[in-house]
Amino acid sequence: MDPFPELWARRTTLIMPDGSSCHLLSLPDLVQAKKTQRDKDWPMLRRLVEAHYFKNRENPKPAQLGFWLLELRTPELLVEVAGGHEPACRRLVAEQPLLTHVLTDSLEDLGRALLLEQQAEQAKDRLYWLPLREELERLRHQR
Repeated sequence: MDPFPELWARRTTLIMPDGSSCHLLSLPDLVQAKKTQRDKDWPMLRRLVEAHYFKNRENPKPAQLGFWLLELRTPELLVEVAGGHEPACRRLVAEQPLLTHVLTDSLEDLGRALLLEQQAEQAKDRLYWLPLREELERLRHQR
């Protein structure tokens, strides 16, 4: 995750019915935060991006299009997005190599690539937390 000041600058603010405001992570930041080792986070991540796509697909902004091509977890929806925006998809292949499967229309290969990407993200999260867990365990045993 980026430093807090950067996250705060990108936040989404909701105005509640009583006039109070509620500050939330932007959707791209929330999606990044949900890329954890926990299996239960991945269906939520998938659903968040899908909901954003279904809400905005009729008239997407370039940033939304890039976000969907990089973050959608549903092979069929990735193919749908790329089909209408092939130049944008081609530009992002260097950043998201699994998009090559979208361009070749191979849903099976795309599904495998998405799963491998998820597993790699989960492994990175495990490695990040490993020294912190070990330190907490040491502190617990020192009591």
